[in-house]
Amino acid sequence: MPSQVLQRREVHSPPARIAASAATTDGVHLSTEHFDSWLTERRTANTFRVDRIPFTEMDGWSFQEHTGNLVHRSGRFFTVEGLHFTEDGQPHGDGPPSDWYQPVIRQYEVGILGILAKEFDGVLHFLMQAKMEPGNPNLLQLSPTVQATRSNYTKAHKGGDVKYIEHFIGPDRGRVVVDVRQSEHGSWFSQKTNRNMVVETTDEVPLQDDFCWLTLGQINELLHRDNVINMDSRTVLSCLPAADTSAGALLSDTELLSWITGERTRHCVRTERAPLGHLPGWKRHTTAIEHEAGRYFNVVAVLAQAENREVTGWTQPLFEPVGPGIHAFLTREIEGTPHVLVQAKVEPGLVDTIELAPTVQYTPHNYAHLRDEEHPRFADSVRRATGDRIRYDAVHAEEGGRFLNAESRCLIIEADDTDAPLDPPPGYAWATPAQLTSLVRHSHYLNVQARTMLACLNATKTGTR
Repeated sequence: MPSQVLQRREVHSPPARIAASAATTDGVHLSTEHFDSWLTERRTANTFRVDRIPFTEMDGWSFQEHTGNLVHRSGRFFTVEGLHFTEDGQPHGDGPPSDWYQPVIRQYEVGILGILAKEFDGVLHFLMQAKMEPGNPNLLQLSPTVQATRSNYTKAHKGGDVKYIEHFIGPDRGRVVVDVRQSEHGSWFSQKTNRNMVVETTDEVPLQDDFCWLTLGQINELLHRDNVINMDSRTVLSCLPAADTSAGALLSDTELLSWITGERTRHCVRTERAPLGHLPGWKRHTTAIEHEAGRYFNVVAVLAQAENREVTGWTQPLFEPVGPGIHAFLTREIEGTPHVLVQAKVEPGLVDTIELAPTVQYTPHNYAHLRDEEHPRFADSVRRATGDRIRYDAVHAEEGGRFLNAESRCLIIEADDTDAPLDPPPGYAWATPAQLTSLVRHSHYLNVQARTMLACLNATKTGTR
């Protein structure tokens, strides 16, 4: 094949077009300079309000008589029930068996997280939505074009149509760039997955209120701000294809996959359903279900109002963590190739035992009563990191449709051999960003926190700040 044809194909390949969009920091329709005023306008154009309420004031939700599970009268949406998790001893002999009970969200239906892409002036732009979620600390954040459960887009809630849904489920949808099922929070959901999609269209797309076209470069700039790009956007963005730059990886792709498989088989875990009303260590009162030690998270109820949602007013339960989390990637350049340190993390709600997680993923409040040596590995390296080694630092909220005020400080930290040796402890491995990008094109390899961190890592590579 002539070299000119190969070059043209490379220029017009999805990774090259996405890289060109990432390098473009001003959009055709909305400049980054005017983004703040646009978002403020969308915030003031509608009335948003969220109030905590007693469980008895929820409309359509009730506790089942025999199990105490929290269910909706329609049988749709989701349920809050109990879970019993056990692990038959740590696989590397460095800890006791695990055994605990907790509330968990069970939601069988697979939601769609879809971003619509379209080329303007030769540059890919992405259609983002200023979406209110009751659990967001600032209520309004940028979500994917479509962020909807099956109950939403089939209108089980008797509300309005989900805008732009035809681009993702209709027979005439455009060119698929990304389409992969990914897990949600394995600590709070039971085997919940969402369909992460990017679809490119060449059709005319009427621009609805609360939507804007942005280049990937603009989105990456906004990723450096606190609580602007929501979790669902971050997970979809992490799945975008990139050029293969995996040469020089400490572990080959085969070795990395073998390590993941080994970690999955070494852990012997069991999860069993348990009645929410009889969970050891948990108590329920009029406004919350909480742990008796005041740790982990609470289950609460809210009344939400949003004029621009498919349903303008509703009640629902939310999970509220007891404090902010920390998610951190430790990075090193190994023989000239950037690497990040990932961990094989067991979470009770995952489909396949473990998924790759950030180097550090924890809520400090839950460890405040323990000695420093009982804190997660590498947490001390993150705490000690000084400004000259911090390559990324922003606060991002978790999914606001199910979690209330669930924020985490996201950090990318340049490490050395003292902080993170080339021969890491069991359960940890070095991987290149390209290897993570390759893995995230498949289901159940990177957990939702690692996908957020990968999106943040990609945002730093474009040089945006």
